[in-house]
Amino acid sequence: MTAPTQAPAAAPQTNAHIDPAAQVTGAGFVPVQTRSERPRSFDPEDFGAPTGREVNWKHTPVAQLKALFETSPVNDGVETTVSHTQYVRPALAHGAAPRGEFFTPEDIVSAVAWQGASDALHLSIPADEEVTEPIVVQIDGKGGRADAHLVIEAGRHSVSTVVLRHTGTAQYAQNVEIIVRDGAKLKLVTVQQWEDDAIHASAHQARVDRDAELTHIVVSLGGGIVRVNPNLELAGTGSEGYLYGLSFADSGQHLESQVYLHHKGAHTTGDVLYKGALNGASAHSVWIGDVLIGRDAVGTDSYEANRNLVLTEGARADSIPNLEIETGDIAGAGHASATGRFDDEQLFYLQARGITEDEARRLVVFGFLTEVIQRIGIPSVQDELLAAVEAELAAVDPQAVLGDREAAQ
Repeated sequence: MTAPTQAPAAAPQTNAHIDPAAQVTGAGFVPVQTRSERPRSFDPEDFGAPTGREVNWKHTPVAQLKALFETSPVNDGVETTVSHTQYVRPALAHGAAPRGEFFTPEDIVSAVAWQGASDALHLSIPADEEVTEPIVVQIDGKGGRADAHLVIEAGRHSVSTVVLRHTGTAQYAQNVEIIVRDGAKLKLVTVQQWEDDAIHASAHQARVDRDAELTHIVVSLGGGIVRVNPNLELAGTGSEGYLYGLSFADSGQHLESQVYLHHKGAHTTGDVLYKGALNGASAHSVWIGDVLIGRDAVGTDSYEANRNLVLTEGARADSIPNLEIETGDIAGAGHASATGRFDDEQLFYLQARGITEDEARRLVVFGFLTEVIQRIGIPSVQDELLAAVEAELAAVDPQAVLGDREAAQ
């Protein structure tokens, strides 16, 4: 295995910083065509500070993330507690398995988090054990900087749910390494309910082994800049991956997810659904979805979709789906993206049944967003998030919500 503090052997050997949008060759700059070709490294210096022109940073306010481009000399920005301490194993230093079993940073912030987190929190679910209650990892921001690496390991044929809950404020660079062993079922829910000035950039990398299943859910409601990028590899035959997300961006918020689903094993199943709502001037959401069906991934069934509801003027949603297929022997594959205004026909339908206009608008938006929450399958978490969405909607001025007809005028 490559030493964890060194760049992997596959990293390009050049005198220039790694640009994820291009590789340096004798012929000049050759654009990287797919997500899988992006260089990786454990060393932040191999990436260099982003300029905003790189393919994986072009939609991100990089200037406001500058604090996360260097390791923190004092790593005390957050306080972490775990609800079920019996699943906490000794912290993992660099080079201690299973840390780094397959995780390799894809950008400078992830490399910073790797180097800055000298000890990684290790959650391990024993083989064949079914955990009936969610294991909650509470991450409270204390106002400072923090680098973190979490390893979540689901043993063979285990069943468990882990909830990462982020509150308070911090400048937080985070890696989450997820290993789902043969036959295991893991559900991971990461909830971002930071204060308005928080900055959070997180790289989630997951490997799902033979006949195993991972459901990964991202819910981003709070924070100034929140960037959670899940990378899921369906490595084993018959493995399944379900990637769901929900965001509600208010004025001044930037909420982002760059999703990568790699079908590597045969007869794998993948489903991606992210939904977002935006309210207020300068509200901004970014979703980039990359699906790669590899040459050995025969019998694959995969679909990804992103839906965005822009409620007011001045809000912006960037949505970019990408699908790459390297084998012709698949069960099915597709992708879709839609960004639009409030549906006037739905509003008319509800008003025709005696519901007031303001309540009808609230119901339509609420119904649009709750589809993702209902897939969590944990009543206590669902109730809490539904209440949080209700609170977001309560702050929306119904008269400022633009419908399709108004937007066309």
